Amino acid sequence: MAGVIFAKGTGVNDSIFGKSQEPIKAIINQQKELFEQKSMISKIFYMDKSTNFAEKYTSETSLGNFEDVGENGSYPETEMREGFSKVIESRTWKNQFAVTQEMIEDAKIGKIKQKSNAFVTSFGRTRENFAASLLAGGVNKTVTIGGKVYDATGADKVALFSEVHPSITKKGGYQSNKFKAAFDQYVMDKMQEKMQDFKDEDGNLLSVMPDTIIIPNDAAMTRAVLAAIGSDLDPESNKNAINFQCGLWNVIKWGYLPKTIDGKPYFMMADSEYLQNYMCLPFIDRIPLSVRSVIDEGTDANVMKGRARFGAGFNDWRGIAICGEGLTGGTDISKPVV
Repeated sequence: MAGVIFAKGTGVNDSIFGKSQEPIKAIINQQKELFEQKSMISKIFYMDKSTNFAEKYTSETSLGNFEDVGENGSYPETEMREGFSKVIESRTWKNQFAVTQEMIEDAKIGKIKQKSNAFVTSFGRTRENFAASLLAGGVNKTVTIGGKVYDATGADKVALFSEVHPSITKKGGYQSNKFKAAFDQYVMDKMQEKMQDFKDEDGNLLSVMPDTIIIPNDAAMTRAVLAAIGSDLDPESNKNAINFQCGLWNVIKWGYLPKTIDGKPYFMMADSEYLQNYMCLPFIDRIPLSVRSVIDEGTDANVMKGRARFGAGFNDWRGIAICGEGLTGGTDISKPVV
């Protein structure tokens, strides 16, 4: 990633470098913390710390049911096995900016704080954009972000959002968390039902209870979702029917998500506890943002270099589902035409 040189010709002044290179580093680290308070990543992804180049996520299948064996009957033979597994590597991310020696000599503190804030905002923006683009790109097996191709499959080797999630034991059949329909209250009810029917690798019913709706910053979708969940009465009925969806949902509007997928609106539904308890969408922080200052021997410019290592990927698909009008291959849950 190309660096940015701040010089007199840009109209930018800074004054913190007068005696030491350390103060700007302190400002940069402090402002990173302020940005992280606004991040949506931790509300959806499982935040993990790592001391390795990669982390492996796996699970075990369930133990078989108890059986009625009659009087003095033998114990049934049941076993557990390792489920699908996923390896996620941390990637290295870098950026830099420089201040000319002339500007160090003529420094003013306000502007350097402003520009150091822009530097760290760039880092936070990179993380948000990466996580959001990866999540939305989960409708396919790969997603391209910033010209690089990233894996968007889960542990089962199909796309995070798919209508053909397999079972490793062959007992669970194929399941779908990718649905095709325009948003309305019927579709929201139906998608909730489908998620509550998710099964484990052995075909046992799970306790998936979706409580979160995730949408991009789209005015029409925002109004439709809030209308569907915000009224005590059914918004689609003139008979004062009770709206059982009222008060059940947390809505996350993530501005870094693309407004459409395949040119059409979409929304996601998730079980926030399941996402965390089963490490469904790991976001791995290997090395936090570290900033160092060096003097360029050729120009005498003070160069601030920022480096971090983080990565993300998908493990268990069952904690989240997607629905949209334009999704290719999604399971149709549109309201039947009477």
